[in-house]
Amino acid sequence: MTDNMQPILRKSLSLADRTINLETGRFAKQAGGAVLVESGDTVVLVTATASTVPREGIDFFPLTVDYEERLYAVGKIPGGFIKREGRPSEKAILSSRLIDRPIRPLFPKNYRNDVHIVATVMSVDQNSPPEILAIIGASAALAISEIPFLQTIGAVIIGLNDGKIIINPTLDMADKSSLHLVVAGTGDAVMMVEAGAREVPEPVILDAIMTGHDNIKKIVHFIDEFRTEALSLGLAKVKNNLETNDVHAELELELESKIKPELLQVIKTAISEKWKKLQREAAINEVKDNLFARLIQDYQERLAQTPDLAKKFKEIISKSEKAVVRDLMIMEKLRVDGRGMDEVRPISCEVGVLPRTHGSGVFVRGETQILNVATLGAVGDEQILDGLGVEESKRYMHHYNFPPFSVGETRPMRGPGRREIGHGALAERALEPVLPSEEEFPYTIRLVSEVLGSNGSTSMGSVCASTLSLMDAGVPIKAPVAGVAMGLIKDDAGFAILTDIQGIEDALGDMDFKVAGTAKGITALQMDIKIQGIDESILNKALEQAYRGRMHIMEKMLETIKEPRKELSPFAPRIIRTVIDPDKIRGIIGPGGKIIKKIIEETGVEIDIEDDGRVFIAAIDQAAGQKAMHIIECLIQDVQVGKTYVGKVTKIMDFGAFVEVIPGVLGVPGKEGLVHISQLAEERVGKVEDVVREGDEILVKAIGFDQQGRLKLSRKEALRAKK
Repeated sequence: MTDNMQPILRKSLSLADRTINLETGRFAKQAGGAVLVESGDTVVLVTATASTVPREGIDFFPLTVDYEERLYAVGKIPGGFIKREGRPSEKAILSSRLIDRPIRPLFPKNYRNDVHIVATVMSVDQNSPPEILAIIGASAALAISEIPFLQTIGAVIIGLNDGKIIINPTLDMADKSSLHLVVAGTGDAVMMVEAGAREVPEPVILDAIMTGHDNIKKIVHFIDEFRTEALSLGLAKVKNNLETNDVHAELELELESKIKPELLQVIKTAISEKWKKLQREAAINEVKDNLFARLIQDYQERLAQTPDLAKKFKEIISKSEKAVVRDLMIMEKLRVDGRGMDEVRPISCEVGVLPRTHGSGVFVRGETQILNVATLGAVGDEQILDGLGVEESKRYMHHYNFPPFSVGETRPMRGPGRREIGHGALAERALEPVLPSEEEFPYTIRLVSEVLGSNGSTSMGSVCASTLSLMDAGVPIKAPVAGVAMGLIKDDAGFAILTDIQGIEDALGDMDFKVAGTAKGITALQMDIKIQGIDESILNKALEQAYRGRMHIMEKMLETIKEPRKELSPFAPRIIRTVIDPDKIRGIIGPGGKIIKKIIEETGVEIDIEDDGRVFIAAIDQAAGQKAMHIIECLIQDVQVGKTYVGKVTKIMDFGAFVEVIPGVLGVPGKEGLVHISQLAEERVGKVEDVVREGDEILVKAIGFDQQGRLKLSRKEALRAKK
């Protein structure tokens, strides 16, 4: 197939009753690699582009991933004054991270060119999630580009309905599923796992991951074939060769033998004397600085000939530190703080630490300290979502803050970054399955995790602190949730799985595997791998070890607070609920919202009315809530024929008296009817004033409506019924 004499390659894969299409050669021809990915009516354009030269003076790989949501993809025009897409949504940021995490470890370690992956979502069919296609597209775009990429990856979503594992479930299936699992990997191993679950047991999770990987192998093979065909058509590029010969290799071996003993000595001293993080870091940094100064002194002549050698010295020292720490754990089963491989750091918990908040909890594990605060709001406080999904709002939010003082650093605070948003979303996902439904607990819930001290696993610390603050707030959660971060050290000599990793173990290790859940099962899972994947045996052992760690942590938490408090905080709003006829909503709101605004001004409450007639009144003062409810009842109340009322005489006429049986409120007229003079009493009445006067309260009975719909009342019938 050609377009202006340019070849276009289109290839399809059938996977679990779905078709995935890859196309290249039609769009974005100046990008390093560009692939259009389609499944159903979802279309995502993914490009991969690299700078032509490496970035100088950096010791990291400069990869950027942008997931661009376009609201035209779902036939929407952006809201607001500007009417165009602005900063990325939380979902877009999380999707960018979802693409980044499995591909980042698969670039050469010494690659320093800037790489930019852009996934532009152009059309969305809710049965085909675009983020999964974006991962597949990123892999395919890298595969056909000149960018060195070590292994092709694929990705799938796994659902679980009635115990049956489902690959890439439809929207209806996903709604009923007890598991939402994203698995990404190469043909050989799993690279990334991201999951939310409704208390799913570990063996089922492992089975789902491995089932996902079996299907990933098909996607990887499909992309490899796509690259081969693209090469034959001139649509794929030859990979750039990286200079892999290290001219300083012999020097590195020579220096390591001098450097490692000194680093080993200070690290073993830190272990034996149980130094805390800052003391240990200061001591290690002092040794590293001394080593660097000595190398500069000893190799002055060589430095004069090779100025970049100083940079190499720092690299060798850092690599030596990493090797020493890793060897201690694998060979001697020694961690830098002296713990066993499956040992959790000391834990302490507090609740009710802030007097005016609705709920608060502090969770401390080692030097990681998290304060979580729970706030309960009215239904109308829920977050409005303006994105590509079917959800329009959410009533539960978890926000995570990581200030620089938590690690003893200084830097400007510019609002949450991608990491903060990712950690908040993970903690949010972990607690969501145990929260009560809106029918059970009609509140909007916001949790905020403040990281006050960090030495590893602050996201899982946030999960634990959230459970404490929710129970302190009196939220009737179905079960407590605890979380733990697992680590992995793996090399040719073997591997070690670590429970409750701290900062240095995360930085120098090969895996960060976060597991949260109840005693019954897992509620959230996130795995990031820095090596080229892990196999089933390591996953299985990590899950088993994580369960034991999680149960130990939960036991410590429940020593502080065993169950949710029976009463809400006196500072939390009380919710009064009622259901009205939807046709009467207009009567409560009034023209331009005039009436409902008056109710709120008069009582100081918050009122939310759903389209189905559900009414929620939120009030700190219970009396104010009851007053608002009374006003609403008056506004919607209808006069029932045959019912007796105590009414107020509002007007006297020669032919009878007008009586208000339902009082008016807030300037809205009440409901009144006419008591004809013949209906005032059993005996004949000459003058109305002989029986009633304006302002009198009298007993009347509703006896019907006239042809014009006006209410007819009878005092005579009411008195008869009373006898």
